[in-house]
Amino acid sequence: MKKLLLSATLLLFTAAGIFAQDKFFTKSGKIFFKCTKSSIEKIEATNKSTTCVLDTKTGNMQFAVLMKGFEFERALMQEHFNENYVESEKFPRGEFKGQITNNKEVNYSKDGSYPLKVKGSLTMHGVTKDVETTGTLTVKQGKLSTNAVFNIQLSDYNISIPSVVSDKISNTVNISVDCLLEPLAK
Repeated sequence: MKKLLLSATLLLFTAAGIFAQDKFFTKSGKIFFKCTKSSIEKIEATNKSTTCVLDTKTGNMQFAVLMKGFEFERALMQEHFNENYVESEKFPRGEFKGQITNNKEVNYSKDGSYPLKVKGSLTMHGVTKDVETTGTLTVKQGKLSTNAVFNIQLSDYNISIPSVVSDKISNTVNISVDCLLEPLAK
């Protein structure tokens, strides 16, 4: 009887180790940006097809977004964004590769909300720059929800604003990232 109980306990712990999930993924993350300089016209867009992978063991994370996937309120803005500013044909993707620097403070197996510190590199318009921000990771019923907000300067990524619209478009872009991540199927 003792051997049976010991065997069942070992089997349970082995199964728990096999089914423990380390990588989480989404193809439907949301990135929203705003670079409005005046109250006259809103310069903002949303992309709802952002891909994100998070390795909970290491804290490594990666986001990728197709620039043409950003949707604006007005079609002309979207056209100008893709053709004149980010040059989507030449630079089709934006990408962040980084790490949660306080990953050890997150208990991925316990429901709750955890503050994050994230550091990495953002590549956009053919330029890569280091970025840092804070955010929140929420664990709920085996799924992870992340959100973060950070600012970049368009000029840092060689994106210029023509003088004719410089009163409407800010060089500072406020970016919000929201993702609901599910365990990555092995």
